[in-house]
Amino acid sequence: MPSQPSQQASVPLHHTGTTLLLILAIGLFWGGNWPAVRFSLMDIPPFTLRAIGFVTGAVMLLGWAWLKGWPLAIAPGERLWLAVTGGFTILGFNVGTAFGQLHMPTSQAAIIAFTMPCWALLLAIGLLGERVSPRQWLGLGLGQTGLLVLLGPAAWHAGLAGLAGPAFVLGAALSWALGTVLTKRRGTWQGHAVVITGWQFALCALPMIVLASLFESPGTPAAWQVSTWFGLGYHLVFAICLAQMLWFRNVNRLSVAQSTISTLLIPVVGVLSAVMLLGEALTPRLLVALGLILAAVASVMTPRWPAT
Repeated sequence: MPSQPSQQASVPLHHTGTTLLLILAIGLFWGGNWPAVRFSLMDIPPFTLRAIGFVTGAVMLLGWAWLKGWPLAIAPGERLWLAVTGGFTILGFNVGTAFGQLHMPTSQAAIIAFTMPCWALLLAIGLLGERVSPRQWLGLGLGQTGLLVLLGPAAWHAGLAGLAGPAFVLGAALSWALGTVLTKRRGTWQGHAVVITGWQFALCALPMIVLASLFESPGTPAAWQVSTWFGLGYHLVFAICLAQMLWFRNVNRLSVAQSTISTLLIPVVGVLSAVMLLGEALTPRLLVALGLILAAVASVMTPRWPAT
């Protein structure tokens, strides 16, 4: 998923309905992707699944850019930045979340992954020299509290086996955060955002194809369960294709506050869809952790209103 857009002016009133539909669509598509990936992993190994998704993303985005007539070439000075930021935001995040879901409930994984804005804020202090407001420090504290509530004593007492899943997903969140901060540090890119992300998908697909061919045997697709096909189809059509294209086509329509709402919807939809589709328990501890993480993200991301 892409980093947040820079602050924009509010959307005109006559576009409010379209903007609301956009926010809901992004939240639903990416939120529903969590159980879709878990269904896919029942028959498709993680490297193979990510190879399929990255190749599809590269073809879709670069094909769209070609149809639009946008230059596909990347300036020499941007190539290393493209590879490094893509390695963190796309490769690291997606591989970490895939392996994490194999070791822990999807509802919990969705919550941990969306602590990303908190880690991005901490990294921005050192890498970008950003100043942190008291409200943002409060958000960081809420985020840490949410993680402690979510993991609880049971995970710690289970040792390495109990912490493997959270460690994978937390690593994914940190990778996404670092890639986001590095993208911001790079500043203005000459290439179009769709082209940049398309080439990032293409580069990230290469190691996934190699690792999948060396270490995995996905089996015959004819033997896959129906749920696997539905999960993979949703992942490719709604998460990789539609949500990505909606985001890039309409990102300038959203203010920072509106994009924050879109981001907050994703873990909520992820948790609820995991409960409904995967039969995971909606416990009080899960709800408290989700509330704390949402409050943390809102505190960290929502811009301060200017003094009047």
